[in-house]
Amino acid sequence: MTRTDPALAPQRDSETPTDRRRIGRRWAALAAAVLVAAGAVVAVELATAPDEASGYGQDDLLRDTEALEALGIVGVQARLATDSGPDLVATSGFAEDGTDRPVDGDGYFRIASTGKALVATVVLQLAEEDALALDDTVDRWLPGLVAGNGNDGGAITVRQLLQHTSGIHDDLPGFADHEDYLERRYDVYTPEQIVQRAMAHRPDFAPGAGWGYSNTGYVLLDMIIERATGRPWHQEVEERILEPLGMDRTYLPGDDPTLRSPHADSYEVYADGERLDVTEVIVPDPGGYISTTANVNRFLQALLGGELLSEASLAEMQDTVPVGEDMQAFWPGGAYGLGLVERPLSCGGSYWSHEGGESGYINLNGSTDDGRRAVTVSMTTALGGSPESMMRQERTASDLVDHALCGTPGAGRN
Repeated sequence: MTRTDPALAPQRDSETPTDRRRIGRRWAALAAAVLVAAGAVVAVELATAPDEASGYGQDDLLRDTEALEALGIVGVQARLATDSGPDLVATSGFAEDGTDRPVDGDGYFRIASTGKALVATVVLQLAEEDALALDDTVDRWLPGLVAGNGNDGGAITVRQLLQHTSGIHDDLPGFADHEDYLERRYDVYTPEQIVQRAMAHRPDFAPGAGWGYSNTGYVLLDMIIERATGRPWHQEVEERILEPLGMDRTYLPGDDPTLRSPHADSYEVYADGERLDVTEVIVPDPGGYISTTANVNRFLQALLGGELLSEASLAEMQDTVPVGEDMQAFWPGGAYGLGLVERPLSCGGSYWSHEGGESGYINLNGSTDDGRRAVTVSMTTALGGSPESMMRQERTASDLVDHALCGTPGAGRN
């Protein structure tokens, strides 16, 4: 585990590069020099016709994947889905460093914090069914679990867990360096152990008084789903979302540290510039989901298109608050709803997404607010060598999402 899942904020002075495996910590600073991957080959798969309606076509998507590879990312795959015509798919780079094995355009990758949107959708469905209420306290479902050091489960609501306004401090297990990764990558943690790590700290702020990304909050949501339904939380995700949408290439690996085939290996670039394989790892839930670009797009289009939630519940999900100042560095103008991030488009309006990063795999994604266009880009290298390289990766991937959703080549934040 080496990365933030969704979102990844600027590095704090006390953090090591591998602390950023969860999206609550991520990238900062100004852009750095581009690293050109020598001898890279490009594979273009599936659709060959351009998206004539928008002016953004296969060559444009390929250009944007190549821009990411040029930063030093080993492999990239991207997919644009629209409500008309076939998907556009482009890949760039290699599936394994030092080989000429191409990236598979339908390969598996760890989606990390993108899975939070799945969890949030289930919670909102349960609220529709009156199985729980968004204003229920944590103690209503998990009495006495959130307590100590100023933490108070009686003052924190389900809504605040969903929106990262609970104030619960994040302390997920991470790796100090590559040697630590090799020694501890197969460690397994229970949800209770993860919560107790957080309870060893004072809250970052009083409930509702600020915004701070908390993976622990979503671990608590998993536990609340189980209390409210009497069933494993991931079974609710499976039966409510994955099966109805035909997302048969999205799964939880459990204690299996590997990914199904085909997949590209993943890498972490460390402060000394060394690039090392971090593909195998056991990831704590709910960040453990593995999926494909096609499945992520399917979920986003269904969610924004009204297939999973009522109009009222979707509006609740899209009721946002500004993200913290540190997150604004890589989500400029961003706001957070209930498991969804709203970001502005260069062509006007906004899009909805939830990016994720784990153990070298980084994915950015987004859908227009009507669900008619969705795009997902998966990268197999976390550029953790410096704040500048991390920010360049984030901005370049964000540009790809913006170009694809706006439908205009080159439109975006460059």
